[in-house]
Amino acid sequence: MKTTYEPIHAKQVLNAVKSPSMPFDWSINPYRGCQHGCSFCYARSTHTFLGLATDDTFQHRILVKHNAAEALEAQLQRMLKSRNGRERIGKVALGTATDPYQQAEAKERITRQCLEVLVAYGIPASITTRSPLILQDADLLARLPDCTVHVSLNTLDRSIWRSFEPMSPAPSERLRTVAGLRERGIEAGVFIAPILPFLTDGPDQLEPLVQAVAEAGAAFVMGSVLRLNTAPVKSWFFAALNQHYPSLARRYARLYADSPSAPKPFRAEVAGRLDDLLRSHGLPSYHPLASPGNGDAPPSDAKNTEQRPVQLAFDL
Repeated sequence: MKTTYEPIHAKQVLNAVKSPSMPFDWSINPYRGCQHGCSFCYARSTHTFLGLATDDTFQHRILVKHNAAEALEAQLQRMLKSRNGRERIGKVALGTATDPYQQAEAKERITRQCLEVLVAYGIPASITTRSPLILQDADLLARLPDCTVHVSLNTLDRSIWRSFEPMSPAPSERLRTVAGLRERGIEAGVFIAPILPFLTDGPDQLEPLVQAVAEAGAAFVMGSVLRLNTAPVKSWFFAALNQHYPSLARRYARLYADSPSAPKPFRAEVAGRLDDLLRSHGLPSYHPLASPGNGDAPPSDAKNTEQRPVQLAFDL
């Protein structure tokens, strides 16, 4: 399927995040749809709100908010004029639904334009990405107050990576990204997410990954077991699982039969295993306020699907 890029006009780009467990109140997503094509991405469901399919359309029909920077500046100006406006804005999160540094950003530079606005108004920000393209904006990140970058990486295994994230940057590129950001003095860490049951949750997978993350100089590490929030996402993930690891389909079906999440004892076991590895490599164990999820936190227009999915807080 050929990838198409369609400009859309955004009335506003700061989306309210209502979840009390989130460490931010506003999010920005410069693109709808994501070329990385991750099979577990909750944001596939948001395409249905536009009357689009959740299949390969999500990966190959990218909607570009071409006026995002202008809309962001206008919105900030209005909000900053209100009482306690700066406090109400707080820290803004970029890339909570789709990757702000997916391939389209190399040409469009919409994310960079939004960062320029945030820098101009002194707005703190965090960014979640899988892409080394973020390094091109290191100059702006260094000028953002209280800037943090979260690089998502769940395996070093190239076969697993290609099976579930077909067009995302290679694990080695993401580690290089973390190292490059840290060398520039930027607070950058890793989301080990989603941890895939029976594939990436064992010591043979987690130990070398944690070691590589530590060697890259990650400032923090968080982990999250796979969560399948909606029927379309679950169906798409199981299609990929059946294609690449059919012997695991029944085990996954039992694990996720009654909930979007794996059972709590399973998650607790993985959490303990990861914590032990983090300590052994000199990395602090980090557990934010409990909130289920392994996909990115949804934008406000994600509406209320079967259960509200989030990524930036973890409940293992």
